[in-house]
Amino acid sequence: MKKGEVIAILDFGGQYCHLIARRIRELGVYTEIFDGCTKLGRSVGGMEIKGIVLSGGPKSVYEKDAPKIDRKLLEGAIPILGICYGHQLIAQIAGGKVLKAPGREYGVVEADVVEPVGVLDGLGPKERVWMSHSDSVVEIPKEYKVLARTKSCPVAAMKHRSKPIYGLQWHPEVSHTESGIEMLGNFVFKVCKCSKSWTSADYVGRAVKEVRESVGKGRAIIALSGGVDSSTAAVLAARAIGKNLTAIFVDHGFMRKGEPEFIEKTFRNMGVKVTTVRARKRFMRKISGVDDPERKRKLIGEEFIKIFEEEARKVGADFLIQGTIYPDRIESGIKRHSEKIKTHHNVGGLPAKVKFKAIVEPLRELYKDEVRRVAETLGLPKEIALRQPFPGPGLAVRIVGEVTEEKVEIVRRANSIVEEELGKLPGNKLWQYFAILTNSMSTGVKGDSRAYGYTVAVRAVQSSDGMTANFAKIPYGVLEKISSRIVNEIPEVTRVVYDITHKPPATIEWE
Repeated sequence: MKKGEVIAILDFGGQYCHLIARRIRELGVYTEIFDGCTKLGRSVGGMEIKGIVLSGGPKSVYEKDAPKIDRKLLEGAIPILGICYGHQLIAQIAGGKVLKAPGREYGVVEADVVEPVGVLDGLGPKERVWMSHSDSVVEIPKEYKVLARTKSCPVAAMKHRSKPIYGLQWHPEVSHTESGIEMLGNFVFKVCKCSKSWTSADYVGRAVKEVRESVGKGRAIIALSGGVDSSTAAVLAARAIGKNLTAIFVDHGFMRKGEPEFIEKTFRNMGVKVTTVRARKRFMRKISGVDDPERKRKLIGEEFIKIFEEEARKVGADFLIQGTIYPDRIESGIKRHSEKIKTHHNVGGLPAKVKFKAIVEPLRELYKDEVRRVAETLGLPKEIALRQPFPGPGLAVRIVGEVTEEKVEIVRRANSIVEEELGKLPGNKLWQYFAILTNSMSTGVKGDSRAYGYTVAVRAVQSSDGMTANFAKIPYGVLEKISSRIVNEIPEVTRVVYDITHKPPATIEWE
């Protein structure tokens, strides 16, 4: 990484803030994220700030407690790009007007590019962009000019007439904005004059150093699930502290078919000492009778920590290392201005007090695809590096409503069928595919007799980062085979449905 250059991102709580950072890093430019209220100068950490991005956020700029920026940023000394809330914030501070829009723009819309300059350089007269806003800039500041508009948004993109300050109402970081990468590239290279200097190898060195400095001469345990996140964190931690690391695998009873055996065998073959804790009955008792998904996640998170504390005492470990990645953190609402989407067991599900000196999360700023690249850099086997995501609470959050032994077995068998059949697709590039046991019962006919049973939902999505996703257009013949196998091989199921909802507005997992 070239020292001395950084794009600073001010975070106002937008769900896609770190996606902005990820996209810019993809372009080979180093980024750092700061709280939206941070006062920035010309440099930070010995690096020159080449540009500043103002993120989106859930607030309205005219609310009393809405986050603001230092007005000096608009003096033009450093290039600025405002996105969504950031766009509206620039307009308001500069003397424009922002009001609640008569109709909310949500999803892909067509923008008319009035003037393709600066951030919009090289774009056509029509661009498909991703909008997600209920407020709009209705009156542009007098020193600014409109670069693009939509049917519902008169100021969809703007620029200061003489300074390198830009605003976009849409989200260029989201893959649904077809020329989004080109827009961000225009900003960092043509406006900010950055050079390409960022690689995953830089992150490996930084993460190893962070773990080593955090743990020092102490001992640590790593929460190992066998997924790419915890596995990558384990290898990073092993490089950092060597024999002072102990990997703990907790079998909570909500794993996929054959998963515990696969994890134990794989890591032993890799030379990693794994301590397995069998805790199926313990976790089942903990969530017995609980149907609220947030409560389930919190209870499972609390029980995980208790077990890790118990195992840490056995080996004298003072630190817990986790494979938490950024989508886990942002959906759990851990940022100052962000909204909570759902609690992840290893983030918002943690109790207020834990018996560790610190919880170390070397992957906390990365998205799933970045973790996969780091895993490849570290030399992890493809069976681990390319595994599809699986939630920490496991099948417990793929059962809508109360969890029982019977339901766990049903969803485990259904999930196995989905993975087996979709795994056969030639050139399979699906991000994730699984089964959900819904809390809906329906009437069916089996063997000329009335049957009344569960409804299973099948979910398959395509994504590059997990923060946005499209439902996969699976061939009908494949869906038919999955449905036939589930209702024939699992007597308790009478109906199978396919989820055709994108993220957003849905999340990938149901709970």
